[in-house]
Amino acid sequence: MKSRWSEPDARQYAGDLALRVYTSRLLGAEPSLVLHGGGNTSVKTSVTNLFGEEEAVLYVKGSGWDLETIEAAGFAPCRMEPLLRLAKLGKLSDREMAAELRKSLIDVNAPSPSVEAILHAILPARFVDHTHADAILALTNSPEGEQRVREVFGDRLVYIPYVMPGFKLARLCAELYPAQAGGETIGMLLLNHGLFTLGETAKSAYERMIELVSLAESYLAQRGARGAGTGVREPAASGPAPKALRGDIAALRKAVSAAATAPVILSVHNDADALNFVRRPDLKEVSQQGPATPDHVIRTKRVPLVGRDVAAYASAYREYFREHGDACLTMLDPAPRVILDPEIGLCTIGRTAKDAGIVEDIYRHTMEIIASATALGGWHALPARDIFEVEYWDLEQAKLRKGGSPPIFTGEVAIVTGAASGIGKACVASLLARGAAVVGLDRSPGVCSLHQRKDYLGVACDVTDEAAIGRALEQAVQCFGGVDMLILNAGVFPPSAPVSTLPSEAWRATMSINLDANLVLLRECHPLLKLAPRGGRVTVIGSKNVPAPGPGAAAYSASKAALQQLARVAALEWGADHIRINTLHPNAVFDTGIWTPEVLASRAASYGLSVQEYKTNNVLKVEVTSRDVAELAAELCGPLFAKTTGAQIPVDGGTVRVV
Repeated sequence: MKSRWSEPDARQYAGDLALRVYTSRLLGAEPSLVLHGGGNTSVKTSVTNLFGEEEAVLYVKGSGWDLETIEAAGFAPCRMEPLLRLAKLGKLSDREMAAELRKSLIDVNAPSPSVEAILHAILPARFVDHTHADAILALTNSPEGEQRVREVFGDRLVYIPYVMPGFKLARLCAELYPAQAGGETIGMLLLNHGLFTLGETAKSAYERMIELVSLAESYLAQRGARGAGTGVREPAASGPAPKALRGDIAALRKAVSAAATAPVILSVHNDADALNFVRRPDLKEVSQQGPATPDHVIRTKRVPLVGRDVAAYASAYREYFREHGDACLTMLDPAPRVILDPEIGLCTIGRTAKDAGIVEDIYRHTMEIIASATALGGWHALPARDIFEVEYWDLEQAKLRKGGSPPIFTGEVAIVTGAASGIGKACVASLLARGAAVVGLDRSPGVCSLHQRKDYLGVACDVTDEAAIGRALEQAVQCFGGVDMLILNAGVFPPSAPVSTLPSEAWRATMSINLDANLVLLRECHPLLKLAPRGGRVTVIGSKNVPAPGPGAAAYSASKAALQQLARVAALEWGADHIRINTLHPNAVFDTGIWTPEVLASRAASYGLSVQEYKTNNVLKVEVTSRDVAELAAELCGPLFAKTTGAQIPVDGGTVRVV
């Protein structure tokens, strides 16, 4: 591992806390050191209090902050004196410790200190860095792990047997570190947990971390365990056709959602590394040992599911809880967070796409750690009891009790056609705002960059191409696990032409996009919508031209009317599958690409109206926007319309010919 320290960059950070921010970000930039909020850092300094007195203060990473992006505000400033006094207590509960840590803050608005704040306080160095380095975990979780790390690091580290993080660990370190530390000591190793390095400067603590982790990496490399890979090294055999997997993945997601008692996002990864690991001949042995470090259990649960028997996994989890829990604890949902299936690949699960992505990152590192430890002679995680204690830590249970209600569509997946602009673009935004993961389809490549976030997937897709629709649905299901909502919005409004001169080509082109493509989308999505945990929902974007066609719009009016009939028949046929289908009929939505200022002015003038009068030429004298339509489209998929199907709702401010 190479040091990322840069003297020119470091000179831009003046003061202890600023340098603490700088090197914390350097550590956070190395995924093989810390992942998603893991690890913590601190610096001891002094401040002048209100009485003009110098007071020793520990700035330690605050709860909820990530080292990769941490700022000065992310460090909790704690008075050193109470922390050192706490370390001398014989007993302190987690809740008492958390309360005392809050009391030690010099700023009541600061984040809550890391649960390892006391441990940072007792270590005799100004700067302290703590990581869960992959290479260190591969060593400590292998046979004779303690002997191996002592061989690698010698007297440079103090070695602490595994104890659950928090006060117990701090108390043990307060006893063992002074007794074992010597002139060569530059850090401390917590077996099966992580590495601490110490320094009087930010640079020295950071570079000692890089140096020690590099020694561990070299040890692994010399024994053929560094870069050992995730399993068998021959290229992974090609899997079944994508379409064959689509239904399997959606069915698996439905089973997981049932176990979790809420919809989940299930992301599939079938790259070579993932498939190599899930096809290991020893998969059931190595994958069922436990996480690389107990911290990961909050995200991944103790073990993954091998195969697809979610019910058996949930039953085993309940037994795990009965064996280790008690009446004071609230059991977490028994659904897996990682699934390893030789056919599908690596599946990572979360209530949101971001959560599923975090699980993926953690488990990919776990696969590499397992491979390295196995190459050393075997992979051994901590006993289930130790993992359970972290999973059901009182502080974590308290977070659950405080948790608020998630957005209404959390864990659900929506597909929107014609998503690059106008009503489709607004529908994407409305669904994202309600917590859904959204797949946007459009002919325009711009749909791919519409949003840069984990819960959005843009796919350039011509919906008149059946094969392209199949590929797009496969991408959607592999990314998020299924389809719960479908917004049929893509369409065209061809140039005006009377029936007497309407070209056949224009007629067929309009029908192809406005009608035929929607038939294919409905047909291909039906098996997926049937597997939606809360039932499938379809919103069709129709048109005022269905109840009130206009001259010159025969192709458009006929295509939208036919689409409406298709939706009505589908609503009749699919009710038994718990799929509801409703239609919106917008009119005069002018904030779209086709309505340029010039076109608006021209159309308004043709009616003898100003632009504003033209835009509000309806019964209510209001302007109808894409967002207005999108908000109602999203609401139709929500619980307020749970008992409505086959409905047709105008969104037009009141059209005289319709009313």
